Amino acid sequence: MNRESMEFDVVIVGGGPSGLAAACRLAQLSKKHKKDWQIAVVEKGSEIGAHIISGAVFETKALDELFPDWKDMGAPVEVAVTKDEFHYLRSNKKSIKTPELFIPSQMKNHGNYIISLGNLCKWLAVQAEELGVILFPGFPARSVIFDENDQVKGVITQDMGIDANGKPKGKPAYEPGYKLLAKHTILSEGCRGHLGKQIINKFHLDAHSDPQHYGLGIKEIWQIDESKSELGKV
Repeated sequence: MNRESMEFDVVIVGGGPSGLAAACRLAQLSKKHKKDWQIAVVEKGSEIGAHIISGAVFETKALDELFPDWKDMGAPVEVAVTKDEFHYLRSNKKSIKTPELFIPSQMKNHGNYIISLGNLCKWLAVQAEELGVILFPGFPARSVIFDENDQVKGVITQDMGIDANGKPKGKPAYEPGYKLLAKHTILSEGCRGHLGKQIINKFHLDAHSDPQHYGLGIKEIWQIDESKSELGKV
């Protein structure tokens, strides 16, 4: 199949916090060293942040290094943690509060912030574009491109306008995916990424590894009376 192609120095798959941070840092280095690196981020969501459902308690060290003046730049990192509590749930009505002495240090959040990770990603996307990064929201990556020496040379995006059986619906709905050719390809898809699995299978990267374990997270949004809410409490 004939596909249109575009060439970049770096293609990053995944417009989450790691992919966007990588794009921003590479763009900063490009300017610092007076290069003209062409950097693209491919994101399957219809817009940046669309697939980021996490609220988060956020430790700012990485952001401090990436954008030291992030506060003046208007980053959506505003609500500082003011209080920590750790409860052991005994039933659906009772819990036991753990004394602070017994709370592991990694569970303490002094100096951290309560944020929407989706909003932070949207802000990072703005910074990336201002640095010259090209964003492709709504373009899921379909497969990895390999050359004759099995080196990664980019990705192919998903075909648009296909039916439930994977067949083209016909023009004008159907549009074949693009070849995004790159000198370097970074996969920032998360722990169970589609392209990451292709790479693992092709190069047998899990041949001498224990099976990976995953946890299922469920997000609930509670609306409560303001009188019962305490800003900054975790």
